[in-house]
Amino acid sequence: MSPHHPTALVADDEEAPRAALVAALQQAWPELRIVALAANGVDAWDAWLEHEPDLCFLDIRMPGLTGIDVARRIDGRTPVVFVTAYGDHAMAAFDAGAVDYVMKPVEPERLQQAVRRLRQRLAAPAAAAPAGLQDLLAQLAGQMRPAARLEVIQAAVGKEVRLIRVEEVVYFEADARYTRVVYSADGLSGEALIRTPLKELLAQLDERAFCQVHRSVIVNQLHIAAAVRVDEGVMHLTLRGRSDTLPVSRQFQGLFKGQ
Repeated sequence: MSPHHPTALVADDEEAPRAALVAALQQAWPELRIVALAANGVDAWDAWLEHEPDLCFLDIRMPGLTGIDVARRIDGRTPVVFVTAYGDHAMAAFDAGAVDYVMKPVEPERLQQAVRRLRQRLAAPAAAAPAGLQDLLAQLAGQMRPAARLEVIQAAVGKEVRLIRVEEVVYFEADARYTRVVYSADGLSGEALIRTPLKELLAQLDERAFCQVHRSVIVNQLHIAAAVRVDEGVMHLTLRGRSDTLPVSRQFQGLFKGQ
């Protein structure tokens, strides 16, 4: 990061508030470069992985993943400011200083206060994430209405529609215009093709059970046997009771660090 040109991601599912925030940021922090805009939580997470911005401005309530979900995945690696139209329970926690927020419509004074805090964070060398950040985000996530989780996948196989329970899935893999579902049930393995894109699936899966390890692969963590580092920057997963391996992109290799 250049000290004069920090980068930022702005995510909001409504176009007008998103544009208004960008305009307000250009006034409050002219040297800030907006490197990515997102209209939902899944795209915001993808944009963070792609650009690794210095800062994130995340709408709290977005489809797919909420801003809080995205912040939990970022895990303090980038300072986050939440953007919200809701004067709810979260505000007191934000004011405590663990995380910051601005209300919609954006008030210049409040935004300037957030900008001052962000400048201080960026100026501190190797600034640590606020203490208790994950606990706070987990508490806030629990207070929001949880998104409906996918439980059964309907997949056409020949002349029949097969119902595959999500817990039976070993992994999902993007395959041209389809998504390949590899599953194991009652000791037998099988696979099917569905039309649901990987991004859409990710938003409906329990993140405690499934994780994305490559732009084209989501895996059920219970089926991972080992993460194997082949070379510098090259890693793959071996699976329990299976010969196939799954690639791990560089940006996801941090998920497998050992303890």
